[in-house]
Amino acid sequence: MFLQVLRAKIHRARVTATDLNYEGSITIDETLMEAAGILPYERVQILNLSNGERAETYVIKGNPDSGEIVLNGAIARLAQVGDLVIILSYGFVEEEKSALITPVVVLVDENNSIIRVQS
Repeated sequence: MFLQVLRAKIHRARVTATDLNYEGSITIDETLMEAAGILPYERVQILNLSNGERAETYVIKGNPDSGEIVLNGAIARLAQVGDLVIILSYGFVEEEKSALITPVVVLVDENNSIIRVQS
């Protein structure tokens, strides 16, 4: 049996823009994606700490070292520029191995620059 477990987390990122007219997704600074091990087009969950909203979408690679966290399409309605969000990525592992999984946690500052990566 396989279990879905937390694989990666970008913690307390600040939304830098929203684009309602885009097709949909979240644009994440490539440097943050690489630090967390999140891949382009990977499904992620976004938790908005500022208003309690939760949503799922897919990732688009943003410019490296830009700090950009952009909510695109319908998900843009769930946040405002400046809101703090947690971005979560999950994976499937065999139940026996689930206790061995340690997610990568990327902690960022107010500019979405990496403070620390925990794994």
